[in-house]
Amino acid sequence: MFQMFNISRPLSPLLVAASTRTLTTSSPQTKEGKLAGKVAILTGATEGIGLAMARRLAEDGASVVVSSRKQENVDKAVAELHGLGLTAHGLTCHVGNTEELQRLVDEAVKTFGGIDIMVFNAAVNPVTMGLMNCTESVWDKVHNVNLKSPFLLTKMVVPHMKERNGGAIVYVTSNAAYSSPWELGAYCVSKTGLLGLMKVLSQELAEHNIRVNCFAPGFVNTKFGSFIIDRKELRDKALSLSPMKRFGEPHEMGGAASFLCSDDSSFMTGETIVITGGMHTRL
Repeated sequence: MFQMFNISRPLSPLLVAASTRTLTTSSPQTKEGKLAGKVAILTGATEGIGLAMARRLAEDGASVVVSSRKQENVDKAVAELHGLGLTAHGLTCHVGNTEELQRLVDEAVKTFGGIDIMVFNAAVNPVTMGLMNCTESVWDKVHNVNLKSPFLLTKMVVPHMKERNGGAIVYVTSNAAYSSPWELGAYCVSKTGLLGLMKVLSQELAEHNIRVNCFAPGFVNTKFGSFIIDRKELRDKALSLSPMKRFGEPHEMGGAASFLCSDDSSFMTGETIVITGGMHTRL
C-alpha cells in the first residue's frame, strides 16, 4: 500500500545521464528467463515497489518501459536498470493525462514492437481524512489517478495484446482495499474499486487470453508510506497488526508481479495476491 524508495538489494551506480526525454538500451545477447521476449510497461515505476517490480520483470527476461511524472526519477531508474545489464526504456508519464498515457503505449510499441504486460502501480493519496470530510476535488483527484487511469490505460494496451495473442494485466491495489486505516477514506475506496475493475475485465478479456489480476501489498518501507513509518505512534500501530512484526521491503513485491505476468499463472485470472506479512484482509 505504501511506497518509499528503499530497495534493500543494492543497485549499481548511475551510468547514464539523460539529456533527452526517453532512455533505452537493449542487450545484444539472447535473453533467457520466463519472461524472455515479453514487453512490459509499468506506471509509477521509478522508485519503491514500482522499480522493484520493473527490475524483477527485467531480470526474468522482459524488456521493460518504466514511467513516472519526473524526468530526473525516470533517468535515475533507467540508469540503475542499465547498470544491471537489463533492457529498459523510460519516459515521463502523468497517468492523469490521457495523452501521456497514449504516449507511453506508443513509445513501448515503437521501441520494442508490442506490449505483452501492463503493471499499473501509480497512485495518489493527497490528504489524510475520513470520507465525510473529503472534498469533491480530492475525491476526483484520487479516483482519476487510482481508478480511471488504469481503466483508460487498459483500453489502450488491450488491442496490442490481442495482436500478440494474449497478455497479462496487473493492478497494484492495497490492503487498504480491505480496510480503512487512519482516515485514508477516498484512497481505500479507489483501491477497492480496482478489485472490481479487475473482476469485470478478467471475465471480459479471458476469451482473448488476456489475464487480469491484482496484488495487494501491506505496509512496505517506501516513500509513499513514510507518513506512517516515520511517525512512532502510527508505526507502532502498523507493526502491531502484522504477525511478522516488520514492514515489507520493495524487492519482496517483485516476485508476485513476475508470477502474475508469466506463464506460471497461466490459469489464473480475476484473483488477488495479498502480501501483508500476515495482516487480516477480507472484504
